[in-house]
Amino acid sequence: MRSRSRSCSEMSISLSASPSPAEREALRLPRSPPAAAPPPLVGALIESLSFRSCGFGRAASSAFEKEDLRLRVALPQRLRDALHAALKARDPSAGAFALEEAPGVGTAANPWFALAPEDAPENPLVAFVNPRSGGRLGPVLKSRLQELIGEDQVFDITVVKPSAFVEYGLGCLEQLADSGDHSARSVRNNLRVMVAGGDGTVGWVLGCLGELYVQNRGPVPPVAVIPLGTGNDLSRSFGWGASFPFSWKAAAKRSLYKAILGTVSCLDSWHIVVSMPEEGEEQELDLPHSLRHLGECTFYDDGTAEGELSETVCCFDGVFYNYFSIGMDAQVAYGFHQLRDEKPFLASGPLSNKLIYAGYTCKQGWFFTQCISDPELRGLTNIIRLSIKKMDSSEWEHIPVPSSVRAIVALNLHNYASGRNPWGNLKPEYLEKKGFVEAQSDDGLLEIFGLKQGWHASLVMVELISAKHIAQAAAIRLEIKGGQWRDAYMQMDGEPWKQPLSTEYSTFVDIKRVPYPSMIISGADR
Repeated sequence: MRSRSRSCSEMSISLSASPSPAEREALRLPRSPPAAAPPPLVGALIESLSFRSCGFGRAASSAFEKEDLRLRVALPQRLRDALHAALKARDPSAGAFALEEAPGVGTAANPWFALAPEDAPENPLVAFVNPRSGGRLGPVLKSRLQELIGEDQVFDITVVKPSAFVEYGLGCLEQLADSGDHSARSVRNNLRVMVAGGDGTVGWVLGCLGELYVQNRGPVPPVAVIPLGTGNDLSRSFGWGASFPFSWKAAAKRSLYKAILGTVSCLDSWHIVVSMPEEGEEQELDLPHSLRHLGECTFYDDGTAEGELSETVCCFDGVFYNYFSIGMDAQVAYGFHQLRDEKPFLASGPLSNKLIYAGYTCKQGWFFTQCISDPELRGLTNIIRLSIKKMDSSEWEHIPVPSSVRAIVALNLHNYASGRNPWGNLKPEYLEKKGFVEAQSDDGLLEIFGLKQGWHASLVMVELISAKHIAQAAAIRLEIKGGQWRDAYMQMDGEPWKQPLSTEYSTFVDIKRVPYPSMIISGADR
């Protein structure tokens, strides 16, 4: 898929039929910036020149870059006010007052004005920051981003939800654009989004932006990442790094430049629906923000169900981008998240978070499964029936779950658990023997593998061995029968939850590919 960013050569082609030199000069004059503002090519000069070699010094270089960045991304004040008014009122039309100050609206404007609106930024950008991510770095990073691109364009994700921004903020820009505001149209069409947080936060924003496809409200803004989580596997996969560096002030500015200038890549996304018997337990579910309740729904059994089906079923759904898992690893992640919520001062950074993860793995008995009689530490084959659909097939195929497997992971990217590759780099002979294909992030397939117990998972994580390969699938159905299991632990993209199980009826997890791609900006371009 082509990047939405336009190169200089493309711009010159699109303007090849521009008006005469006199008309161009007439257009340029009223839009000339104030005398104190730097020329429009200052960004290119900053990128190509070494200020130290020119004798400017570090302070002058930083000042030039900061001013250039602000000029590139800052929305006009009237549009910023309109966005916040729409968000506050939860009504896209609350920002209609911005139309009164829009250049060219209601007058006989030159037709070429629509190609280059007077007050539209070259690279409009907004940022979402999760203050709970990155230990104590989230709030200070938010302040740094506000300093660089403006307070009105940086949102605390716990205050302004991405879904609200999509519905009311982008809806406001769309209404202004439909009313003839060319600057609002330019901002809406060229907008990019920076997300500072972990994989779960990035997935949350991507999922909300994906609703624009469903509502036929394109284009969908692409997303850049500042990695503040523990694993940061999505960030690693697209060149944004494993963690945010100690020199975070300079890194924030570099990340913003990458966000506005980087190329756009495609990423498969996967829709998950959990159908559970309606017995009142759904009221107790504490779901991640990336999942939503659908209420009572109808479950269609097409011959794969083996256990009893409840007459009434309630459902919840969501979208993931990297992985879904059930079992051992999800239980460890759930314990960590519970601790972080209760004692946030302990989870102060990626290193301490990983130590806590290791401690929970030991505490919950995953290294001593053979010596513990708890039925919930036994293999998943006791409760799970796995069915898949292969590429270009409409038929479900039952796949046996190895008896030793205590965690099942469906992986979309090459990175899992802080950059590990548990699927491994498989040889062509092995791929042919197993009927697999080489794994890609946009191939429409999930790699399904298993982890046996703590020792096996540890060896997989240090990449001494590969995980237990189970299947590659274009769609997945898990039937979960409770029995002695009271709960099953699940997670997607690092966001875990505890799923109650019925002793009488089955719970179903259905996963299928979303028919449209998600857009990620590459962080490895500059």
